[in-house]
Amino acid sequence: MAQDTEKMKSMLAFKKRLEEQLDRLTAEINEVQATLDTVNQILLEKGFKRGDIKEVPASPAPIPKEVVLPKHESEPPKPMPTQQHTEPESVIPLKTMADEPLALMYFDKQSIHLLPDESKNFSVNMPPFTNFLVEKVFSKMQEKDKELVRLGQLSTEKMFSYNIVREGDLIREIIIKNADDERLKELKSSIRWTFEKMYEKMKSGS
Repeated sequence: MAQDTEKMKSMLAFKKRLEEQLDRLTAEINEVQATLDTVNQILLEKGFKRGDIKEVPASPAPIPKEVVLPKHESEPPKPMPTQQHTEPESVIPLKTMADEPLALMYFDKQSIHLLPDESKNFSVNMPPFTNFLVEKVFSKMQEKDKELVRLGQLSTEKMFSYNIVREGDLIREIIIKNADDERLKELKSSIRWTFEKMYEKMKSGS
């Protein structure tokens, strides 16, 4: 009789663990579905598109560089990254205070991808992109990591890096690697502010 009671207790505990696991999986499914709905809404309603973007080959050392695409690209557009290590885990739309779309920031397991709204035609020559975002944000983060590498406190593979994919002077994509949570907050704020200022200049014609 005592054995039956112990078996019953074990089965009840096992049942509880299964129910808790089911609850966690259900929550994860709901979160993924919500993210997917957000992506679909952005792509379908806000008019985002990938454009003719070539994948930037991985560099053996994370050194900043700009990849310039020809203005008239004959190769068909490549699809959004899928499966394995490039499937987006979360998406953040960047907008102005007036809810005007500026860019789409999405994440995979290894990097951050920023896709500017192509209808805005953001140029690398438009302030404050280079003099603020590139020189004061991206470069400063990389310089700090270079010093940590020099001191042996950080491996080269973990150093902050970025690539700017261009088509002529137009910014088509920015790929950022090795940004921790603290830097992500700064990057999100700095990128949104930069593109909002660029958009304001475009509207004013300056």
